[in-house]
Amino acid sequence: MRGSTRLALAVAGCMLAVFIAGCSRVHPHLSLPDLALGEPSFFPTIEALTASPIVGGNTVDLLLNGEEIFPAMLEAIRAAERTITYAQYFYEDGPVARDVAEALAERCRAGVGVSVLLDAFGALAMPREYTDLMRHSGCHVAWFRPLTREIFNRANYRNHRRILVVDGRTGFTGGSGVSRKWMGNGRVENHWRDTDVRVQGPVVEYLQGAFAENWLETTGIVLGGGAYFPRPLQPKGQVYAQVIRSSPAGGSYAMYTTFLLAIASARRSIYIANPYFVVDRAMQDELLLTRKRGTRVVVLVPGAIDHNIVRQASRGQFGRLLRAGIEIWEYRAGLLHAKTMVIDGVWSTVGSTNLDNRSFALNDELNLVVYNAAVGRRMEQIFLDDLRHATKVTYKEWSARGVWARFLEFLAGPLRDQL
Repeated sequence: MRGSTRLALAVAGCMLAVFIAGCSRVHPHLSLPDLALGEPSFFPTIEALTASPIVGGNTVDLLLNGEEIFPAMLEAIRAAERTITYAQYFYEDGPVARDVAEALAERCRAGVGVSVLLDAFGALAMPREYTDLMRHSGCHVAWFRPLTREIFNRANYRNHRRILVVDGRTGFTGGSGVSRKWMGNGRVENHWRDTDVRVQGPVVEYLQGAFAENWLETTGIVLGGGAYFPRPLQPKGQVYAQVIRSSPAGGSYAMYTTFLLAIASARRSIYIANPYFVVDRAMQDELLLTRKRGTRVVVLVPGAIDHNIVRQASRGQFGRLLRAGIEIWEYRAGLLHAKTMVIDGVWSTVGSTNLDNRSFALNDELNLVVYNAAVGRRMEQIFLDDLRHATKVTYKEWSARGVWARFLEFLAGPLRDQL
């Protein structure tokens, strides 16, 4: 069977599974505590509700777009001495795709233990020659929830996490996939603007733990020992950070709770960049309450997107936000795929989570949350620079949108919880 036919059948099957699965939603969050960033109870509240510790002693390097992300990852892979764990949602053909596969294969041949976890839906277009290359070199390659087995069971629950951990000491996460469209500087038409992070220090243990969780489910293999969790993991810097992992299929909505609490705690500014901004009523209400307190709320979304139905579902809710004074901008220089938020210049996050029900209630997701003013200021600078390549949406312009746009918004309505 040809690759295109297999892809079409798998996509059709997955769409069928969406409707069979029904509408999954996050558990209602009816009331939030009155918390402000920096007050003594903020850290223990977040830690308790997410079951994720906030740990100090880390370095966090922001990596912008393929021109920074791929060289940093390839350098780390090629320097591996003992283990590499790599989880990727999206992988398709292209120059960088070959570079990554060949770098992993070379380390396998050198005796490094390499575990590669690919999502069976997101990496559906990955050429078989790359997985064959890695396997023949001694890498362990596994597929998360293969569609042939899970199509009528959990096919709608995907592993959207992006994780790379080298020797248990250096970690990467963010929103990027492996494709030629991620190459470049994020300012070119049809190329993607994205943000990842490289971390070192004690927080890397929790990135590794997230990979080990998905690896155990997929393969039945428990990863452990000093090759994966080296001791001691010495402090590398002064940054406090937290890995939030959410696995709604297992009953965890930690990401949704984290975002709601962070938004509610804002006093000065909230800067959100996200390609799939389809927030539910509770999150809309919290953004409106925050704006009512005088907080500046700015949302950056794509001007063009790979899934137009998602864009229409997002634009359909703009009116309520724009009337309240929330700024909405559409990125025009390329395709915005960065999933970031920075609050009051001190709380920031980078990861895989979209602001939609699919990320909050269906997918396995992972974000790094950083509590650091220097990183927060850098995140604000990046966000404001992106605004210079965006167009502001006004309520007048939104209200005057055409009949076709309104019709697409209407069609998107019943699918909102699956987007």
